[in-house]
Amino acid sequence: MSYLERVDARLAAIAADHRTRTVEPWQPRGDVIDFSSNDYLALSRDPQVVTAFRQAKRVGSGGARLLGGRHREHSLLEEELAAWLGRERALIFSSGYLAALGAIAVLGSVVDRIVSDRLNHASLIDGMRATGLPRTIFPHALPPRSDAEPALYVSETLFSMDGDTIDPARLLATLGPDDVLLLDEAHALGVYGVEGAGLANGLRDERVVILGTVSKALGALGGFVAGPARLIDLIANAARPFIFDTALPPSIALAARVALVLARKADDRRAHLRALAVRLRAGLMTHEIASGGEAASPIVPILIGDEEAALLTARLLLSKNIYAPAVRPPTVPPDTSRLRVSLRSDIRVEDVDALVREVSRGTSFERS
Repeated sequence: MSYLERVDARLAAIAADHRTRTVEPWQPRGDVIDFSSNDYLALSRDPQVVTAFRQAKRVGSGGARLLGGRHREHSLLEEELAAWLGRERALIFSSGYLAALGAIAVLGSVVDRIVSDRLNHASLIDGMRATGLPRTIFPHALPPRSDAEPALYVSETLFSMDGDTIDPARLLATLGPDDVLLLDEAHALGVYGVEGAGLANGLRDERVVILGTVSKALGALGGFVAGPARLIDLIANAARPFIFDTALPPSIALAARVALVLARKADDRRAHLRALAVRLRAGLMTHEIASGGEAASPIVPILIGDEEAALLTARLLLSKNIYAPAVRPPTVPPDTSRLRVSLRSDIRVEDVDALVREVSRGTSFERS
């Protein structure tokens, strides 16, 4: 059997499980209400951010950061991110995924084991697996107390599929003096905290390391790690996804800097986002449709369960000019397929009401 025949067999098995994924060659039409994007503050299309990007004198960075890819905009963005989060230093990667792999690899080299929330993102899981360290997977939001071995605790703060949060201070309290806590704030930054600085902003503890992104609420591209200066120095010297990857284009770093300025002042956008979240969950509750997450979270999972039913429901909504994509295993646990609704500050109240109206006409949803 040739390798392509084996490829065909694997694709057939994926299709039989209703798990075929297709990279669509299109964006939703202008008349479609889009509930798929993590651009929570609608900054990716903000005129000031777009103008900054268009002022670029070059496209690519030209190489890895430690070689020809270093540019002033990278350093300025790192300084501004660190100041925003109240950390000593920050280091930019070309994506949040690579930032997770790089940070976990380095942190894994200074501990003996890893302790992880069961619902952590795939990038965190991949990073932890690559260390080869013993791992304890704890029930969601129920971390065990530290024992004698130095450990790396890993958790998101706003969970990307369930839309719920953890209390970072409570998690930190379970750590021992030799442990370290990596908090993935990718979905919380820009949305929660003073000036949108996240759920962990008030924790001034050297054991806390922040993993973040500028590709969600800041509307640009890239990931970063923020924490003690000497840790950032080690990551820059030892994290292969940083050392050997082409640096972020400086034009994007500049656009991200402008977005960060706007995000820190965006209390009105955050207030509107919270109001939309509360309204959507209240509307779903009125029709006894089960949803997850916390009242003010912009991530609203509408629970369906069956994978095929989730796909069918998403297609029906799209026929009504509403794009709310289905999420299935392995992204979520078996029998928990859902529509993952992402709210943005440029979504209107009437858009949310239209979603509730069309969802309430369906028959595939779990009833609360």
